[in-house]
Amino acid sequence: MRIAMVSEHANPLAAVGGVDAGGQNVHVAALAGGLAERGHDVTVFTRRDSASAPVQITAPDGYVVEHVPAGPPTDVPKDELLRYMPAFAEHLSHRWRAEPVDVVHAHFWMSGVASVEAARGTGTPVLQTFHALGTVKRRYQGRRDTSPPARVGLERRLCRTVDRVIATCSDEVEELRALGLAPDRASIIPCGVDVATFQPQPRTDAGPPRLLVIGRLVERKGVGNVIEALAQLPGVHLDIAGGPSPDALSADPEVTRLRALADELGVGERVHFLGSVARPDVPTLMCAADVVVAVPWYEPFGIVPLEAMACGRPVVGSAVGGLLDTVVPGVTGELVPPRRPDLVADAVRDLLADPARRGAYGRAGRARATETYQWRQVAADTEDVYASVAAAQLRPSTGVIR
Repeated sequence: MRIAMVSEHANPLAAVGGVDAGGQNVHVAALAGGLAERGHDVTVFTRRDSASAPVQITAPDGYVVEHVPAGPPTDVPKDELLRYMPAFAEHLSHRWRAEPVDVVHAHFWMSGVASVEAARGTGTPVLQTFHALGTVKRRYQGRRDTSPPARVGLERRLCRTVDRVIATCSDEVEELRALGLAPDRASIIPCGVDVATFQPQPRTDAGPPRLLVIGRLVERKGVGNVIEALAQLPGVHLDIAGGPSPDALSADPEVTRLRALADELGVGERVHFLGSVARPDVPTLMCAADVVVAVPWYEPFGIVPLEAMACGRPVVGSAVGGLLDTVVPGVTGELVPPRRPDLVADAVRDLLADPARRGAYGRAGRARATETYQWRQVAADTEDVYASVAAAQLRPSTGVIR
């Protein structure tokens, strides 16, 4: 198949860890690579955010990234990109009419808006993966939600107009049903993990117990809650990876806030900000930790727990979103309610006091990641959904409004 993936703000070639660069970038890159490995012609369309970005570049995994000229060629916060989606859609429309594709897979709601408009009248099926939902963001962030006011309405419209929604977890399907998505128009395919790259390594450091938090440094990721938990864990150290490069940490507002919190709680000397970390270095970093902590207030899926499990590390996570599917309490880690640093501290304390249990969780996590969440299986399952939707387009109309 000729597959068009649309990921308007999350370039699969971008460095991960910035405010708008995280799990979606990893997902799109791995899925595109997996589908290319299966013999498909895959192009990822993403917004040009640098004047020096080439029009097209072939990724090492065999897919093509095309940088779409829509808006200024510089970094723009994703919540400010909606105004550029008409230009994005116009570019896609011209490209797909010149070089027709068999299927379009939009990642994030704005990509869906552009993709539906660009594919209008072509008969090309459009599939949607939201990665995050405006209703959930608004529920947890309230007035601090910076999403465009039209977001929820446009997501609701996408649920009616795309040919299929690929959700990443069961919790997301329930949210989508509340938006009006018919149950038979959703498929659940989780994110995956590269188990060849993320492998267990022995911890050789004989130093104090170490926790790791890794990912985007935004408040809803719950990093502040982990620092609060650390105040109840004497002698334990916390590594925080993500955010800007190490030399730019002091200018980052969220790092400044978290450092002030750590100092206020008297744990500043035990909290270490590492800045952005190159993807090849992440497995070694995870394996240097005794426990990986991922306690977001909400989470559409959450790739970090999977990567930690593949590395044979126990996970303490929050009982939200995709973590409800991936982390098995009492088997691969522990789940606690979000925004409960006291319960995070209890779970971590119990694990640090029981090396045998940590080892058992690590082995079970590795087995679960390998058996259930390999990217090659994710790619194969996605291919099956593409094929079924494309085949349905060739059958007589069922009267469904596109």
